[in-house]
Amino acid sequence: MSHPTNEISDATYAELEQIAARYPEARSGLLPMLHLVQSAQGRITPEGIEACADILGISAADVSGVATFYTMYKRKPVGDYHVGVCTNTLCAVMGGDAIYEALKEHTGIRSQNGVTEDGKVSLEHIECNAACDFAPVVMVNWEFFDNQTPESARQLVDDLRSGQPVVPTRGASSVCTWREAERVLAGFTDGRADEGIGAGPATLEGLKLARERGDNG
Repeated sequence: MSHPTNEISDATYAELEQIAARYPEARSGLLPMLHLVQSAQGRITPEGIEACADILGISAADVSGVATFYTMYKRKPVGDYHVGVCTNTLCAVMGGDAIYEALKEHTGIRSQNGVTEDGKVSLEHIECNAACDFAPVVMVNWEFFDNQTPESARQLVDDLRSGQPVVPTRGASSVCTWREAERVLAGFTDGRADEGIGAGPATLEGLKLARERGDNG
């Protein structure tokens, strides 16, 4: 099937069609389709918007409205490793604000989603990651790094930029690139779903206490 852009490859266009076909209402596939655009092109491009609109039979304005509403979709390229520092209430109180300021100074990044000169790391302050029991939390390409400090966060960024092995606190046994993570979010498995620790001790404490007290409700 022909498609309306030169920059979206035939293979990516076919995968966008594949995503849309998963849903009884094709437009329900727009969110994962946008993740695939980011995986293929590094950001949400006009060409990607047009391709999604063409496949779904909706306007480019409709697609653009979704892409600009959610902060997870980027209109400019981010780094190979996108670092998000939670600055919502609990993480902020526990040191998230200090971590974010320390990383801005350490990387020289001043703007939201800014990128280091080498293109390796970008930085964003983000809202709650649903990991308040491990505050303050930093994420790299949506992998958790729990109970961080300014010092540990600076070391994390240095390791990412130098290519050192980086192991998340929970989840996968290593951090993939941002584009690779975006492909997983589009629904294409990388075979790593069961790697690493799924839930840490702080998350499981309530379950532990319930079992100790014989509460199986």
